[in-house]
Amino acid sequence: MAIPRKAGIPLSVMKVLDPRQLKPDSTESERIQTVLDETIVKLEITRLIPRITASLDRYARMLGPEITSSLLELQKLSMEIQQLITSPGDAKTMRAAEKCLKSSLRNILRLFLANPLLYHGLKFEVRVKESPADVLIKAFMEFRDFTLERLLTTPDEEREMIQFMKDISLQVEKNTEIISALQRELEGVIQTRDEEVSKKDKTIENLKTAMEDLAKNCKAEIRLIMKEGEKQKKEDEEASQEKCARLKEDIQRLGTQFNALVLEHRASELFLRKTTYDELQTAYNEEKEQLSVLMEKHAMLLQEYTLIEEERRILKEKEEEAAREEARRNKAATCIQAFWKGYLVRSIYKSVLKKGKGKGKGKK
Repeated sequence: MAIPRKAGIPLSVMKVLDPRQLKPDSTESERIQTVLDETIVKLEITRLIPRITASLDRYARMLGPEITSSLLELQKLSMEIQQLITSPGDAKTMRAAEKCLKSSLRNILRLFLANPLLYHGLKFEVRVKESPADVLIKAFMEFRDFTLERLLTTPDEEREMIQFMKDISLQVEKNTEIISALQRELEGVIQTRDEEVSKKDKTIENLKTAMEDLAKNCKAEIRLIMKEGEKQKKEDEEASQEKCARLKEDIQRLGTQFNALVLEHRASELFLRKTTYDELQTAYNEEKEQLSVLMEKHAMLLQEYTLIEEERRILKEKEEEAAREEARRNKAATCIQAFWKGYLVRSIYKSVLKKGKGKGKGKK
């Protein structure tokens, strides 16, 4: 059986470990390989024979008449041996039957080996469940690979393989030590984590207990405060009821006093009304006459005020117009003076230029 290649394995070692990469270098090795391969094929054919004989009609056309008749003969011999086993008889007869069975099986195997295509076709056509024969075939294939490996391995390759296996063993030991150290470290980390978790759990439990105690204390205090509040409320209600009763009594008493005072002063009020009405009427008429006189004076004064305001407005407009006219005259005078000054400056400048030109001509 071929050994799978692993990363880091040299190619020469892979050739040693995988016999399929080697070729026989002697006739004996080739013969041994041929014998082993044929034995494996015979084992596989032997594994298929019970399934084929159980459905011989199905595979008869594929097998042909010769192999079919041989399989029928093998089936008949198998039944005879089973009968002999169930009913023990002569040992000589048993040995003869076994010899015939072996001869028939060898003949069938020879026929299948003579027709490889038929064997390969049946191998893919016939479905066989796993059986102890598969274990035997697998073990024999491993034996074949091991034998070929031993036959095809040179002394140098064997030494290289041994050295490689030693290196692998050392590497495995180192890896084991590293893994052990890592496991110990991991156990320490896990233990530390568990301790921290346990501490946190204890802290949480303490906090929960404290919160429960606090909640109980708060509930007790709340109940006490509610009782005191209800008691104070009752006392306040009783005091307010007493105060309301006193106020009602005071209101009734003051109402009685008010009614007595009203009755007492009503007669004097009527007398005063009669005596003062005439005086008030006379005073009202006099004030009304005075008011009419004042209203007439007010109307005359208002008319005079309107005339005065109109005169002031007209006078103000005239002053503004005079001021605007004065400003226009000043602006015109300024322009005239500026123009005149410019004219004078230009005239003087021209005369100076003419005098300068006359002196220049006389010098020449």
